[in-house]
Amino acid sequence: MLEMRNISKVYSPGTVNEHVLFRHFDLTVPDGQFISVVGSNGSGKTSLLNLICGSIAADEGSILIDGQDVTRMKEHKRYRTIGRVYQNPAMGACGSMTILENMAMADNKNRPYSITPGVNRRRVNDYRALLSSLGLGLEDKLNVPVSSLSGGQRQALALLMTTLTPIRFLILDEHTAALDPKTAEVIMQLTGRIVAQKKLTTLMVTHNLRYALEYGDRLLMMQEGRIAFDKEGQEKQALTMNDVTGMFYSGEAAE
Repeated sequence: MLEMRNISKVYSPGTVNEHVLFRHFDLTVPDGQFISVVGSNGSGKTSLLNLICGSIAADEGSILIDGQDVTRMKEHKRYRTIGRVYQNPAMGACGSMTILENMAMADNKNRPYSITPGVNRRRVNDYRALLSSLGLGLEDKLNVPVSSLSGGQRQALALLMTTLTPIRFLILDEHTAALDPKTAEVIMQLTGRIVAQKKLTTLMVTHNLRYALEYGDRLLMMQEGRIAFDKEGQEKQALTMNDVTGMFYSGEAAE
């Protein structure tokens, strides 16, 4: 279980640009829950993810995982149990390395460094099988540099690499925003399949209200650093697109 308790975050404190984003913010995420997070620009969506991952520090409050306080834990240590896919496909893998090298690097996450070869040749067929499941032909491009792939192929690879080793939490930071509509659909279908298969606790920030409605079992709408709308289970399933767009634009107007 992930808990955020009494979180406060102020940007540029003591200046004319001071901005209080979170004040006494609370959020509880049960194990295995898939949360879609929506909201207008500046509502706190990405800052929420950054606080969880440790990319930014909270000014006040606590972040707990299974009751353990990780508020002051370094970002790289949190990533032992967290996987994150970013909006920019170029951030998910090393472009100058081949698909095989990237897969091997992801496969070695949380393992001690040694002088053994970086690519375990006994795992190549496993990598090929995983890539084949994407249906994008990447299994035949193991020795191709990632920089030569399309944005959609890179994002699919990033999603696969992020979940290659066991993780507890999957963080999706507008991971389809830079893709064309057809490719975005492929990535979302892949996302749904991986989350279900691996039973990952997932937070997905998206500007696509349809994806927020169709995917996940809980929907949060952020507004000025607070949760303006929170529906889960059957309540979320009963929502229509008109419900969601109505709440989104009425909240946006209130800002």
